[in-house]
Formats: sequence, C-alpha cells, structure tokens
Amino acid sequence: MGICYGKPVKLAHASSSLLSDSRTGPGSERKEYSHRQTLEGSLGNALKSCKIDLSAVSHLKSFTFNDLKNATRNFRADSLLGEGGFGYVFKGWLDENTFTPCKPGTGMVVAVKKLKPESFQGHREWLAEVNYLGQLRHENLVRLIGYCVECDNRLLVYEYMTKGSLENHLFRKGVQLMTWGKRMHVAVDVARGLAFLHSLDANVIYRDLKASNILLDSDFNAKLSDFGLARDGPDGDRTHVSTRVIGTRGYAAPEYVATGHLTPKNDVYSFGVVLLELLSGKRATGEENPGGAEETLVEWAIPFLSDSRRVLRIMDTRFGGQYSKKGAQAAAALALRCLNVDPKLRPTMDEVLLATLELLPTPKDIPRTLPTQANNAANNKISHHQKRVVTHSR
Repeated sequence: MGICYGKPVKLAHASSSLLSDSRTGPGSERKEYSHRQTLEGSLGNALKSCKIDLSAVSHLKSFTFNDLKNATRNFRADSLLGEGGFGYVFKGWLDENTFTPCKPGTGMVVAVKKLKPESFQGHREWLAEVNYLGQLRHENLVRLIGYCVECDNRLLVYEYMTKGSLENHLFRKGVQLMTWGKRMHVAVDVARGLAFLHSLDANVIYRDLKASNILLDSDFNAKLSDFGLARDGPDGDRTHVSTRVIGTRGYAAPEYVATGHLTPKNDVYSFGVVLLELLSGKRATGEENPGGAEETLVEWAIPFLSDSRRVLRIMDTRFGGQYSKKGAQAAAALALRCLNVDPKLRPTMDEVLLATLELLPTPKDIPRTLPTQANNAANNKISHHQKRVVTHSR
C-alpha cells in the first residue's frame, strides 16, 4: 500500500496471499500472530521468524500504541491520509528530538500506517517493511522512523512526504500539471532507488513498482515506499526465485505473471511501465485508456514505441508541446527496451540509470515560448538537480 497524502483516497492493491513466501507453516504463523506478547518479545519473535537481524534494526524507534494514538489524535477520520490492503495511513505529529507525541502543527509531521486487525496478509507485509526499510538507507527510499507491535496492533511510522504520490499528480483531476522536467527527474530518482536495491549483496527485488508507491517530497524528489512485497533476489547459480504471483495488473512483467519466476529484470519491466505513464499521462490500466480497461497501457503503446514516425503520439497532450522532442524519443526508446518480452534483452537498472540521466532537461530543451523569468528559474533548478544526481552516481 502506498502512503498517499492529501485528500483521503482508496488505493489499489492487487496483492494476493504472501504465505508462499514464508519459511514457516501458516498454522504456526497464525498462532504467533494471535498470541498476546510483550512489545519487545513480540517484535523479537516476529523478526526472528523472518530471519531479520535484530541488531540491524535497533536504531528504529519503538513506539507504544498510546504514543501513536496521541500523535494521530486517536486516529481521527480527518487525520486519514489513505487506505489500502495493509490498512490505514494517518497523519501524526511527533517531537523532532524525543519522538513523543505533540500538538498538530508543532514538531515534525509523520505518516503512521496501521494494520487492520483482521489482515493476516498485512502482518507479513508489516514484517517485510521492517526487514527492508529498517536496514536500508538511501535518499530515494522512504525513511522508516519506527514501529509499534503491541498485542494485536502493528503500526509503522514513516517520514511524511509532502507532495504525496506520483499517481495523484499524474492522474487526479484538478492537480497542477507535472512538467516534462519534473517527470524526468522523477524517472531518474526511481531508477536510482531501484539500481541501489539491485546493487546490494541480497540483490533486493522491489516487486511492487507503481505510481501509487512512488512518493514525492516538497521539491518533487521521488522515493520508493511500501516494501511489503520486496524479496531477496536469486543468489549463487540460481537464475530466479520462485514465488506465488503477487503484484498489480499492468505493472507486473509477463514472464513473472506466467511462471512466478522473480528476477531483478521484473523491476526493470515495471520501470518501463512507469516511464510510459510519465510520458503519456495515462494509467497502466483503466477505463479511460484508449482501449478501455481490457487493454493495458503497454499493449496500446508498443506499436507507437516501435515506430519512430509515430512515437510522439503517445505523449501527454496536456504538455501542449512543451517538452523536448529528442528527450521524448529517447525516453520512449528506453521504455521499449525495458518492456522487451525477453527479460534477458532488458537493460539492467544501472544501465537504465545512465540512460535516464541523459533525459534530464538542459537549457536548450526549455521551449522558447516560456517567459524569461520562468526560463531562468527552471534552468537554475535543473542545474542544481543535475549536480546532485551526478555527484551521487559517482
């Protein structure tokens, strides 16, 4: 479930059971879940059952349920930020130094994800979130601040992402249009986050890349959220990890849907879908798409991506031509490579990152029809962001 801010919105979450990923039987898991244990004892047993290094997550803040109840004003309806398969996300306020609850409008704003008591699937996703976000640190991953595990209550506390989800900015009516430059910066940030995950010794596969799981801060820097479906990739001589098919229609790679074989190239395919959404302003699936709900965005776009003379027809008409034609053609070519039906022919995320860096707008890409003042402001912002991205990539 993505942490979606702004007006409360129900989020699509097409996950099925995660039990196939467990190394213990479903009976023992349910017994553990229902057993009322102490705060630290429950966390310790839960994390050990998923082979999580307790010392690696010791830096996370351990909250009591009462702490988070007070921080969110008793989980009031007007504090609700979003809802999904895991449960609910509420806006809360904590003291920046002590992490104790404070009055709304003071301290720092946080997002509190609260598991639905009846959600057994959500409990396993909760464990996966602690497993990965509790150990990983990167500027393009949402920061996990702490957790609460008290009796049957399971909550997670994240940094608050001011601009909400990419999904809202691309598809919600009444939201200001995202410019070409902002969209390409988002593509770079997402590529950087995925490249980081794939570079780890565990070769982490994100498995749930979609617009609702990409969150934006006040400067439209993008971060990956919701690691409930993440898995360690294949190691040694293994070519894939076999899992039950879990994900979201329109984003999941066809070979994964067909076989359940999970590899980092599955994430590459999903990145190609998100890149298509950024270019076209259309959802991966939906009634409003040209072919209706039965046709995915990929199915509609592939004929255009394969024809250089027609490729610009996929571009978001709301741009009004205010984008780099060469940049759009390069982005479309990259999307086509990522969406190759043969995963072996898709680029790695390191290769994708290098390609997306080339898509960042430069002063010559700014349309001449823009006012001089806006042009200068755009140039200054772009230059600063390019410097930040290139410096990090070294």
